[in-house]
Amino acid sequence: MARVLVVDDEKLIVKGIRFSLEQEGMEVDCAYDGEEAIEKARSNGYDVILLDVMLPKADGYQVCQAIREFSEVPVIMLTAKGEDMDKILGLEYGADDYVTKPFNILEVKARIKAILRRSSRKVGQAGEPERRVVTAGSLMLDRDSRRVFVGDKEINLTAKEFDLLELLACNANKVYSREALLGYIWGNRALDSGDVRTVDVHVRRLREKIEPSPSAPQFVHTKWGVGYYFRAQE
Repeated sequence: MARVLVVDDEKLIVKGIRFSLEQEGMEVDCAYDGEEAIEKARSNGYDVILLDVMLPKADGYQVCQAIREFSEVPVIMLTAKGEDMDKILGLEYGADDYVTKPFNILEVKARIKAILRRSSRKVGQAGEPERRVVTAGSLMLDRDSRRVFVGDKEINLTAKEFDLLELLACNANKVYSREALLGYIWGNRALDSGDVRTVDVHVRRLREKIEPSPSAPQFVHTKWGVGYYFRAQE
């Protein structure tokens, strides 16, 4: 049973989302301000957090940033604004996805289910051995525990950042266009939107976490005019 935390100060919205998710067999907790959201996220294990941007006591960006200090739980931001900058800001603070208000509850459920599928999927062909631990230079990626180390230091990645690194590292030297990465990691709906800046934001954040010098990357490289690829420099 998936466990979801819904955070919004509009109680009618929370009530509607909770009812709909519980109809899908999910366990739902609720929080109505930023401080309560952080405390519940710290005290409980959630599979997904649905987080409104406009909250009392601490806004959604602050909440997301605080959660990222102790958890990699996927976060879907709810924003009443449709401007691209608001979406990018959410990604900057560690969000994995966003939904713009007013939203269709079917879209919210679809986004949650997609994240749950990606979190639990096992990549690879049936009957073929697959590498569960990928090492490249000082980087080690454990696909089963979804943990990443650079040297002796564990790197705290968001769910999307891990998915992106896993795809690139397991297909070293293969160049993926931004459109291809958007489709693989965020799904066909994101691909239809064509907002490839989402990929750029996540690549930059990933580099800031795993690269000794993000401006001169050792692992995630850019093929100018084409896309991104993984290669560990000697």
